[in-house]
Amino acid sequence: MSSYNAPFEIHVHGQVQLRADTSFEQLQEALKPLWKYAGARSLADGAASAYEEEPGIKFDAQEHMLQMCWTVRGDDDFRQSLDEMCMSLNELAELGAAIEVTFYDADFDEDEEDDGTESRDDFVMLFVGPTPAAIMQVQRDLLVQDVVNMMERHFDGAELGGVVAEIDKLFTQRFDALVNSLEIGKPPRGSGGPGNSGGGHGGGRRPRHLH
Repeated sequence: MSSYNAPFEIHVHGQVQLRADTSFEQLQEALKPLWKYAGARSLADGAASAYEEEPGIKFDAQEHMLQMCWTVRGDDDFRQSLDEMCMSLNELAELGAAIEVTFYDADFDEDEEDDGTESRDDFVMLFVGPTPAAIMQVQRDLLVQDVVNMMERHFDGAELGGVVAEIDKLFTQRFDALVNSLEIGKPPRGSGGPGNSGGGHGGGRRPRHLH
Protein backbone atom coordinates (compact mmCIF):
# COMPACT_ATOMS: atom_id res chain seq x y z
CA MET A 1 0.00 0.00 0.00
CA SER A 2 1.26 3.43 -0.90
CA SER A 3 1.76 5.68 2.13
CA TYR A 4 0.02 8.44 0.20
CA ASN A 5 -3.37 6.72 0.29
CA ALA A 6 -3.02 4.99 3.68
CA PRO A 7 -6.15 5.50 5.81
CA PHE A 8 -4.24 6.03 9.08
CA GLU A 9 -1.28 7.84 10.54
CA ILE A 10 -0.16 5.46 13.29
CA HIS A 11 1.83 6.82 16.22
CA VAL A 12 3.80 4.44 18.48
CA HIS A 13 4.96 5.90 21.79
CA GLY A 14 6.71 4.40 24.81
CA GLN A 15 9.97 3.38 26.38
CA VAL A 16 11.17 -0.08 27.36
CA GLN A 17 13.98 -0.88 29.79
CA LEU A 18 15.98 -3.63 28.08
CA ARG A 19 18.22 -6.33 29.52
CA ALA A 20 21.82 -5.22 29.92
CA ASP A 21 23.01 -7.86 27.45
CA THR A 22 20.68 -6.72 24.66
CA SER A 23 22.55 -6.00 21.43
CA PHE A 24 21.56 -3.69 18.61
CA GLU A 25 21.22 -6.73 16.36
CA GLN A 26 18.74 -8.37 18.76
CA LEU A 27 16.71 -5.17 19.00
CA GLN A 28 16.75 -4.74 15.24
CA GLU A 29 15.30 -8.22 14.85
CA ALA A 30 12.67 -7.63 17.55
CA LEU A 31 11.57 -4.40 15.86
CA LYS A 32 11.64 -5.87 12.36
CA PRO A 33 7.80 -5.91 12.13
CA LEU A 34 7.85 -2.10 12.50
CA TRP A 35 10.64 -1.05 10.15
CA LYS A 36 9.72 -3.68 7.58
CA TYR A 37 6.13 -2.39 7.59
CA ALA A 38 7.52 1.08 6.89
CA GLY A 39 9.28 -0.30 3.82
CA ALA A 40 12.77 -0.04 5.29
CA ARG A 41 15.60 -2.55 4.97
CA SER A 42 16.99 -2.12 8.48
CA LEU A 43 16.23 -0.49 11.81
CA ALA A 44 18.64 2.33 11.04
CA ASP A 45 16.83 2.94 7.76
CA GLY A 46 13.36 2.77 9.32
CA ALA A 47 13.95 4.49 12.67
CA ALA A 48 13.00 7.95 11.41
CA SER A 49 9.40 9.01 11.95
CA ALA A 50 7.10 10.23 9.20
CA TYR A 51 7.28 13.57 11.06
CA GLU A 52 10.69 15.22 11.33
CA GLU A 53 9.88 16.79 14.70
CA GLU A 54 9.45 13.35 16.31
CA PRO A 55 12.57 11.53 17.62
CA GLY A 56 11.59 8.25 15.98
CA ILE A 57 13.00 4.98 17.32
CA LYS A 58 16.07 5.41 19.55
CA PHE A 59 18.28 2.83 21.27
CA ASP A 60 20.32 4.14 24.19
CA ALA A 61 22.93 1.40 24.54
CA GLN A 62 24.45 2.95 27.68
CA GLU A 63 21.13 3.10 29.53
CA HIS A 64 19.78 -0.05 27.83
CA MET A 65 16.65 1.88 26.90
CA LEU A 66 14.42 1.69 23.84
CA GLN A 67 12.53 4.92 23.21
CA MET A 68 9.80 5.23 20.60
CA CYS A 69 8.03 8.35 19.37
CA TRP A 70 7.46 7.22 15.79
CA THR A 71 4.73 7.63 13.20
CA VAL A 72 4.09 5.47 10.14
CA ARG A 73 1.30 5.61 7.57
CA GLY A 74 -0.67 2.40 7.26
CA ASP A 75 -3.86 0.39 7.74
CA ASP A 76 -5.45 -1.90 10.33
CA ASP A 77 -3.04 -4.67 9.30
CA PHE A 78 -0.40 -2.81 11.32
CA ARG A 79 -1.93 -4.39 14.42
CA GLN A 80 -0.41 -7.74 13.42
CA SER A 81 3.01 -6.10 13.26
CA LEU A 82 2.47 -4.74 16.77
CA ASP A 83 1.60 -8.18 18.14
CA GLU A 84 4.74 -9.68 16.60
CA MET A 85 6.89 -6.84 17.94
CA CYS A 86 5.53 -7.18 21.48
CA MET A 87 6.16 -10.92 21.60
CA SER A 88 9.79 -10.30 20.58
CA LEU A 89 10.27 -7.41 23.02
CA ASN A 90 9.07 -9.63 25.86
CA GLU A 91 12.28 -11.61 25.41
CA LEU A 92 14.47 -8.48 25.67
CA ALA A 93 12.64 -6.46 28.33
CA GLU A 94 14.14 -6.09 31.79
CA LEU A 95 11.00 -4.54 33.28
CA GLY A 96 7.35 -4.27 32.33
CA ALA A 97 6.43 -1.34 30.10
CA ALA A 98 3.43 0.17 28.36
CA ILE A 99 3.39 1.15 24.68
CA GLU A 100 0.73 3.56 23.44
CA VAL A 101 -0.45 3.25 19.84
CA THR A 102 -2.77 5.85 18.30
CA PHE A 103 -4.45 5.41 14.93
CA TYR A 104 -5.28 8.83 13.44
CA ASP A 105 -7.86 8.89 10.65
CA ALA A 106 -5.86 10.49 7.84
CA ASP A 107 -9.00 11.42 5.89
CA PHE A 108 -10.93 12.95 8.76
CA ASP A 109 -11.53 16.68 8.60
CA GLU A 110 -12.31 18.13 12.03
CA ASP A 111 -14.49 20.71 10.34
CA GLU A 112 -16.82 17.85 9.35
CA GLU A 113 -17.41 16.92 12.99
CA ASP A 114 -20.32 19.38 13.18
CA ASP A 115 -22.03 17.44 10.39
CA GLY A 116 -22.10 14.28 12.51
CA THR A 117 -19.15 12.69 10.75
CA GLU A 118 -17.07 10.52 13.12
CA SER A 119 -13.39 9.84 12.76
CA ARG A 120 -11.96 6.33 12.77
CA ASP A 121 -9.36 7.29 15.38
CA ASP A 122 -8.45 4.48 17.75
CA PHE A 123 -6.15 4.11 20.73
CA VAL A 124 -4.51 0.89 21.90
CA MET A 125 -2.37 0.30 24.97
CA LEU A 126 0.05 -2.62 24.67
CA PHE A 127 2.18 -4.12 27.42
CA VAL A 128 5.51 -5.94 27.31
CA GLY A 129 7.65 -7.47 30.01
CA PRO A 130 9.84 -10.43 30.96
CA THR A 131 7.05 -12.14 32.95
CA PRO A 132 3.26 -11.95 33.33
CA ALA A 133 3.82 -10.49 36.82
CA ALA A 134 5.93 -7.64 35.39
CA ILE A 135 3.25 -6.87 32.80
CA MET A 136 0.50 -6.90 35.42
CA GLN A 137 2.52 -4.56 37.65
CA VAL A 138 2.57 -1.95 34.87
CA GLN A 139 -1.15 -2.43 34.22
CA ARG A 140 -1.85 -2.04 37.95
CA ASP A 141 0.27 1.12 38.27
CA LEU A 142 -1.43 2.78 35.31
CA LEU A 143 -4.90 1.93 36.61
CA VAL A 144 -4.09 3.23 40.11
CA GLN A 145 -2.74 6.45 38.59
CA ASP A 146 -5.87 6.96 36.46
CA VAL A 147 -8.30 6.19 39.29
CA VAL A 148 -6.48 8.33 41.86
CA ASN A 149 -6.21 11.27 39.44
CA MET A 150 -9.93 11.10 38.76
CA MET A 151 -11.01 10.68 42.39
CA GLU A 152 -8.69 13.39 43.75
CA ARG A 153 -11.06 15.89 42.17
CA HIS A 154 -13.52 14.92 44.92
CA PHE A 155 -11.45 13.34 47.71
CA ASP A 156 -8.15 13.93 49.44
CA GLY A 157 -5.43 11.51 48.33
CA ALA A 158 -5.08 10.18 51.89
CA GLU A 159 -8.67 8.95 51.74
CA LEU A 160 -8.06 6.68 48.75
CA GLY A 161 -6.03 3.92 50.39
CA GLY A 162 -9.02 1.58 50.42
CA VAL A 163 -9.62 2.11 46.71
CA VAL A 164 -6.01 1.27 45.90
CA ALA A 165 -6.22 -1.82 48.12
CA GLU A 166 -9.27 -3.04 46.18
CA ILE A 167 -7.44 -2.58 42.88
CA ASP A 168 -4.49 -4.56 44.26
CA LYS A 169 -6.90 -7.29 45.32
CA LEU A 170 -8.32 -7.54 41.80
CA PHE A 171 -4.87 -7.86 40.26
CA THR A 172 -3.83 -10.44 42.85
CA GLN A 173 -6.88 -12.51 41.91
CA ARG A 174 -6.07 -12.19 38.22
CA PHE A 175 -2.44 -13.22 38.76
CA ASP A 176 -3.45 -16.19 40.91
CA ALA A 177 -5.91 -17.28 38.21
CA LEU A 178 -3.17 -17.04 35.58
CA VAL A 179 -0.73 -19.08 37.65
CA ASN A 180 -3.39 -21.73 38.26
CA SER A 181 -4.25 -21.96 34.58
CA LEU A 182 -0.60 -22.44 33.68
CA GLU A 183 -0.18 -25.16 36.29
CA ILE A 184 -3.35 -27.01 35.28
CA GLY A 185 -3.66 -26.63 31.55
CA LYS A 186 -0.43 -25.60 29.86
CA PRO A 187 3.25 -26.39 30.31
CA PRO A 188 4.71 -23.07 31.48
CA ARG A 189 8.33 -23.97 30.75
CA GLY A 190 9.66 -23.43 27.27
CA SER A 191 6.32 -22.15 26.05
CA GLY A 192 7.48 -18.69 24.95
CA GLY A 193 7.14 -15.24 26.38
CA PRO A 194 4.09 -13.82 28.13
CA GLY A 195 1.30 -12.27 26.18
CA ASN A 196 0.46 -8.64 25.79
CA SER A 197 -2.49 -6.56 24.79
CA GLY A 198 -5.11 -4.16 25.90
CA GLY A 199 -6.74 -1.21 24.34
CA GLY A 200 -9.90 0.35 23.14
CA HIS A 201 -11.31 3.55 21.79
CA GLY A 202 -10.02 6.74 23.35
CA GLY A 203 -12.40 9.52 24.27
CA GLY A 204 -12.07 12.23 21.67
CA ARG A 205 -9.11 12.92 19.43
CA ARG A 206 -5.81 12.44 21.27
CA PRO A 207 -3.00 14.97 20.76
CA ARG A 208 0.09 13.65 19.04
CA HIS A 209 3.07 13.06 21.32
CA LEU A 210 6.03 15.28 20.61
CA HIS A 211 8.66 14.27 23.12
